[in-house]
Amino acid sequence: MSSIFCRIFFVVLLVVSVPLASTQAQNKPFYKGKFKKPGRFSRKKARVACPVFEDTGYPYQGIGIKLGDPFALTYKLYFTKHFAMSVDFGTGASGLYSKYFRDQFDEYTAGLDSLLDPGEGFSYLNHKVESNWTGEVRMMYQTSLDSWVKGLQAYVGLGVEWRHSKIKYEYVWEQGYNENEILHFVDNRYALGPTGTVGLEYSYFELPIAAFIEVAGFADISEDPGYIRPQGGVGLRWVF
Repeated sequence: MSSIFCRIFFVVLLVVSVPLASTQAQNKPFYKGKFKKPGRFSRKKARVACPVFEDTGYPYQGIGIKLGDPFALTYKLYFTKHFAMSVDFGTGASGLYSKYFRDQFDEYTAGLDSLLDPGEGFSYLNHKVESNWTGEVRMMYQTSLDSWVKGLQAYVGLGVEWRHSKIKYEYVWEQGYNENEILHFVDNRYALGPTGTVGLEYSYFELPIAAFIEVAGFADISEDPGYIRPQGGVGLRWVF
């Protein structure tokens, strides 16, 4: 009888001990020995750092968008810490040149007065800028302003700018008493000349991005010699 009881006790003990052993194996820590469970990172340590413009990383390149005059795609090649080249291509802010384009109509028609009969004349009606493309190439010298603001650079640049404007003029041809006719003509203007720039660039972001703001001046030496136009803009470039 006692042997039967012992056998039953042994079977019950075996049935209970197997699940307990399995549970202990599941709850056993994975890391042991020299492997330790990683601790929590502070917010400061977890911050991603994207180094830009380190001395050992040149040359760098940047491509992005500039808002202003012109609104353009912009590319910059950073040869060294102090020297760079930029190439911009886009469309000029036509609204800023409205008065200038309006004044050009009087120059176009000024030479025709001698060809008109008495009582005839031309009167400006309106104009529409159908396209206004701008391209520029500049060489730049830049210097770090880290002592003031970390990641800030100042730069100056000199280069060449080219412009092409296509303008449609509408005017009234006054042929005599109550004999008027509305006509139009299209003018293509090409401007070429030097451009100078001063600006600031900031690059201390978590992403490899450089933000910049600049002012510039353009002097036409081809179509309208002596014409000087202020320009400028702000923009972002992805640096790689």
